[in-house]
Amino acid sequence: MTDIEIAQKIKLKKITEIGEKIGIKEDELELYGNYKAKLQNKIYKRLEEKKDGKLILVTAINPTPAGEGKTTVTIGLGQAMNKLKKNAVIALREPSLGPVFGIKGGATGGGYSQVLPMEDINLHFTGDMHAITAANNLLCASLDNHIHQGNSLKIDVRKILIKRCLDINDRALRNAVIGLGGSINGVPREDGFIITVATEIMAILCLASDLEDLKKRLGNILIAYNTNKKPVYAKDLKVNGAMTVLLKDAIKPNLVQTVEGSPVIMHGGPFANIAHGCNSIRATKIALKLGNYCITEAGFGADLGAEKFLDIKCRAAKLKPSCVVIVATIRALKYGGGANLENLTKEDVKSLKLGLPNLGIHIENMKKYGVLVVVALNHFETDSSKEVGEVRKFCTEKNVEFSVVKIHAEGGNGGIDLAKKVCKACSKKSKFSFMYTDEMSIKEKILKIAKEIYRAKGVVYTKEAEKALENIKTLGKENLPICIAKTQYSLSDDPTKLGAPKDFNITVRDISLSNGAEFIVAITGNILRMPGLPKKPAAEKIDITTTGKIKNMF
Repeated sequence: MTDIEIAQKIKLKKITEIGEKIGIKEDELELYGNYKAKLQNKIYKRLEEKKDGKLILVTAINPTPAGEGKTTVTIGLGQAMNKLKKNAVIALREPSLGPVFGIKGGATGGGYSQVLPMEDINLHFTGDMHAITAANNLLCASLDNHIHQGNSLKIDVRKILIKRCLDINDRALRNAVIGLGGSINGVPREDGFIITVATEIMAILCLASDLEDLKKRLGNILIAYNTNKKPVYAKDLKVNGAMTVLLKDAIKPNLVQTVEGSPVIMHGGPFANIAHGCNSIRATKIALKLGNYCITEAGFGADLGAEKFLDIKCRAAKLKPSCVVIVATIRALKYGGGANLENLTKEDVKSLKLGLPNLGIHIENMKKYGVLVVVALNHFETDSSKEVGEVRKFCTEKNVEFSVVKIHAEGGNGGIDLAKKVCKACSKKSKFSFMYTDEMSIKEKILKIAKEIYRAKGVVYTKEAEKALENIKTLGKENLPICIAKTQYSLSDDPTKLGAPKDFNITVRDISLSNGAEFIVAITGNILRMPGLPKKPAAEKIDITTTGKIKNMF
């Protein structure tokens, strides 16, 4: 059966029952029908003195077209831990409509390790993405209106830093000219769109501690420079209050359930190749209060999502993970080792061995943070016992726990061994530490990540990046953490260099300040903040019956 066919056969429990299971009172839920709810702000006050559970981060090797199933493993692990009566709460990101109708897919897992109702979640859910889109575009509209109405802030139209957004892949909107058609339509200037999940407002929503902090951060967004080269912030337009109003419900995390009725708190959805790739601090913190274990994930491979989770999110929220799970598949390892995509179901120990160094680098990198590592091999029917044995042997040599998981086909039962090993790791004291200190310079932080995580020789900066760096120094923002925008397919900034590339430099082509999110973005390679649709987008297959039943979503 397909994912959607499995999902549609599950009899869902009422969301009030799911909440009750983890100690959420009925009046602390805002119901969106029978199976979705938002958590009211008052729950934070009630639980603020409660001891936190253990934090488990699920990450992966570098993604390939073969897929790794990181979200599926995260969900399956949560279900397995609940089968062991461990009171685990899963904390995930929300899907973007871009991948849903594009090529990658949704963010609700697969098989018998899914979050439900998967159709609702992958579409409009509770409206969070739309609220973020509206808040971003209100800021952009207010800026252009200010310029049209006399421009008392003397904004330099050549130095506007924010773009409009849309939560659909649309390459035609990457670059645009607005304000055409005469003076009544505004001042003509170059503009463009980025996808909603790439906006600073998405990052801010995921890093804000409460409504007051959200409003402050929105006001601190650096939107432009004026003709005197001085910074202009969103608060100068006096619209951060209105933006916060648009986000007053979106800041509340969402409660849903898995196919086995395990609780899932789902909130926020920044991509990890262009942003910090983690769900919201508010969602993770409340999951830590509600469960003895909080199982969360970070986008793409450990070089992107996990590094940013550990160096940005954990720093901002004062979180201390107890264990990191690295997900791998034999198919993906073989692809990384040079096997052709069409031959991945055939036994190929040679390609597998050539692909294993990528897993090895991620293991070593996560150990550098002082946390215990467990490798989860997401098993497929075509995996041979010899291939599984090679991965097991490799992990033994790396001195990490190893577990074969079959959670796609078996749900929580297929992850019991992994759950036991993760619990064992969490019973030991975490020695977590950051990769770099706040006091290091921007270049020192970038070099540290490039050398220690990517294994690059060094970092090269374009003239544009050097100029942007000086502007950030002038603003006195060098103490902020670094968010590197980089391809997810390689440890390098070149997506064609698979496996464990050597002797390469990382080229930083631009640097921008996300002043409201409170991090600095270093852009490498050909990273696009507005993706395009593929030749055959998923939207061509998705349909609905006359009775309202969705077909062919996944």
